[in-house]
Amino acid sequence: MTLKSASRDRLAGLDTLRALAIVAVMIFHLQWRLPDGFKVIGRFGWMGVDLFFVLSGYLIGSQLLKPLRDGREVSLLGFYCKRAYRILPLYLVVLALYVFWPRWREETGISPVWEYLTFTENFFVDYWNNQAFSHVWSLCVEEHFYLLLPVIVLMLARKPALWKTVSVLAFFVVLGLGTRSYEYFHVLLPMGRGAERFATDYIERIYYPTYTRLDGLLAGVALALVRTFRPGWWERILRHANWLLLGGVGLMVCVIWIFSDRFGPVGTVVGFPLMAVAMAMLVAAGSDTRCWFGRMRLPGAKLVAMLAFSLYLTHKEIAHLDELYLLRLMAPANGVSALLIAASCLAAAATFYFAVERPFLALRDRHEGRGTEKVDVEARTEPAL
Repeated sequence: MTLKSASRDRLAGLDTLRALAIVAVMIFHLQWRLPDGFKVIGRFGWMGVDLFFVLSGYLIGSQLLKPLRDGREVSLLGFYCKRAYRILPLYLVVLALYVFWPRWREETGISPVWEYLTFTENFFVDYWNNQAFSHVWSLCVEEHFYLLLPVIVLMLARKPALWKTVSVLAFFVVLGLGTRSYEYFHVLLPMGRGAERFATDYIERIYYPTYTRLDGLLAGVALALVRTFRPGWWERILRHANWLLLGGVGLMVCVIWIFSDRFGPVGTVVGFPLMAVAMAMLVAAGSDTRCWFGRMRLPGAKLVAMLAFSLYLTHKEIAHLDELYLLRLMAPANGVSALLIAASCLAAAATFYFAVERPFLALRDRHEGRGTEKVDVEARTEPAL
């Protein structure tokens, strides 16, 4: 496979979804530094993380399930090594900047280093006092997912049965519903919606923990299961890919309406699984060229998708450095400041990608005996985070 043919082999629809997800998250995190026109997107931009979860569940699930379908063994060590090559180098570089260069921190308070090294920051964060590098919570969720999914898959593969798989998926969905309901109605609501720390405690107890945020990952895995083991079902569904896309968009509109009160009871209990279903519909449609969205190549989407991991880890810090060193250009928030933030974040992400991410991806592929062209199709086979 040549580099040119590998580039053509990318899934344009998934590139576009990745790009939309990271842009939405960046606007959400940086909206107070941007012109007022971005605030409508910024209000709901946090949903981009859930789209990343669905993409990760679908792509990682597919990687694990296809060998089983073909009668090949799944190596736990090999899987974990691949994930380590993908995640750890850049993550540790960014973490080192947080530890050894305080100006890098977008906020003054930071959690203990051991929480970051053990990927448990989403369980133990004191969000009231420590908000620096708080966006690592989603990476913690994904790491827990990477740790547990192959073990569960191998256990189910010993004596596979549809009812077992459905039962496991249903268990984790019910776990999320039950835990969010208990935390909201029995822990948070008694203190009152107007309490000073209500939103902070909501973040710590409902929004960040892994066991309350598995809906998107489960939806992605469900897609991978259907595509891998029920190709007939998948084919019948994707015959109507454009209608699937339309249904996903319509359901997302309903989800956005539900989350107009972001910390309200309806969104807390049922909003997350509904959002996961809507985004799974978008991912399924975007993965097939029979859908116009799956064929559409949005200018710049391929680049932004490729840099998504670097952008996610560094955008808050780079915008903070812009404010420190380019204050005259950053105030007031206007089109100039928005362009400056976009350009600096992209430049920094590209630097981290080519200096850290890409060399380790190439090293991983050499160890596995694959050609270097594999690195250029990461967006086809790897999750965004």
